[in-house]
Amino acid sequence: MILPVPLFANAAEIDRPAAMMQVGPNPSQRQESPLPIPRRRTIIENAPAKGAPAERQGNLPSERLGACLAKAQLDPAAGLAAARDWLAQAKSPDERVRARQCVGMVLSQQGDFAGAESEFASAIAGLDATQAASQQGLLAMAGNAALAGGNAAKAVDWLDRARALGPQGDNLALAAIEVDRGRALVVLGRMEDAVKALGEAHRLAPNEPTGWLLSATLYRRMGELELAQRDIEMAASLDPRDPAIGLEAGVIAVLSGRDEAARKSWQSVIATAPQGDEAKTAKGYLEQLGPAPTSAARPQG
Repeated sequence: MILPVPLFANAAEIDRPAAMMQVGPNPSQRQESPLPIPRRRTIIENAPAKGAPAERQGNLPSERLGACLAKAQLDPAAGLAAARDWLAQAKSPDERVRARQCVGMVLSQQGDFAGAESEFASAIAGLDATQAASQQGLLAMAGNAALAGGNAAKAVDWLDRARALGPQGDNLALAAIEVDRGRALVVLGRMEDAVKALGEAHRLAPNEPTGWLLSATLYRRMGELELAQRDIEMAASLDPRDPAIGLEAGVIAVLSGRDEAARKSWQSVIATAPQGDEAKTAKGYLEQLGPAPTSAARPQG
């Protein structure tokens, strides 16, 4: 297996245009965000509780949406068929909106991001101005689908519309929108705007480690290593066992000339999640870093 070349292996990598970098394999040639997506939310928020029979969830559109998504989790093909059947039979505008939401979410999980974006767009069009909370959620979903499908400019459009609706219950949703805006803005090469978006995410949800990880990664790629170190330390304090945070902490450390700190970070990734993709990458980084100096070696300053 060929491991990805670590970014620290070539200092020029830091100066490459952000839109040139990708995360992971990209067989479809879609342009993906260069910022990692450590724990992207795939848990279906409206799904019924584990073990709850779908037929007991009631007949309200929101309840049926939960049952629809739960079925898709168990059998994606059957869930998609059921969602489309629900859409074909829907009688009320609210039913059609929720059915389209289910179709879109299932398509997104299956990798059909263009299809998902189209369904979310149709669902949004079915809402009126009094349904701002539902609009915001669907706009964010459309933005996610556009970004995953390689259209960062369209993603920013969707996410800007979601952001303009303001708080709709709590700050976490708005913070997630800002995080996604940051990722899309990086793809577009709008680094300073991305910094502002992630800064707003920190203000809205200061205890969410994902935003701090992303801003650390962004600062590192901008060559701002002190700011990157500050933010990765914050991320690690909030979630010390996240292997993505440990992996990034090691890259920042080695670029800062702290090889031993990098080695410890990557070793902790392997110890924490030995079967994960981050552990495989950490092993490759350690191989390129080389063995630890002997006790007789001159310590680093």
